[in-house]
Amino acid sequence: MNLLTSLAIGVLFAAGIYQILRRNLIRAAIGLVLLSNAVNLFLFNVGAYNGTEAAYTTALSQISDPLPQALVLTAIVISAGGFAFVLSLLYVISTRYKTSDSDEVKGLKN
Repeated sequence: MNLLTSLAIGVLFAAGIYQILRRNLIRAAIGLVLLSNAVNLFLFNVGAYNGTEAAYTTALSQISDPLPQALVLTAIVISAGGFAFVLSLLYVISTRYKTSDSDEVKGLKN
C-alpha cells in the first residue's frame, strides 16, 4: 500500500470519526458512510497484489486476489442499503421533531 492511499484512508477515517461525534444525526450518518468507505478502501488495497504470477500469462503480469474485491463489493451494497434505511429513519425523525439535533429529540434521551 503506498503512502498516498494510506493517507487517504486515514483522512476518510478521521473525518468519519469527527462527523460521528457531532450532535447532528445527519452528520453522524454521513460519518458512518465515510468510515465504511475507509474500511472498503483499506480492504481493496490490502488485496491488490499478493506477489504471485497470473496463470496463463507472461511472467511480468501481476494478479489481484479476488476475495477482497468480492468482500468490498458486498460491503458496498450492504452499506448503501443500510445508508438508505438510516436516511429514511432520519427523515421520519426530522419531520416528527422538526430537528436533527440528537439532544433535542425526545426519544433518544435515556
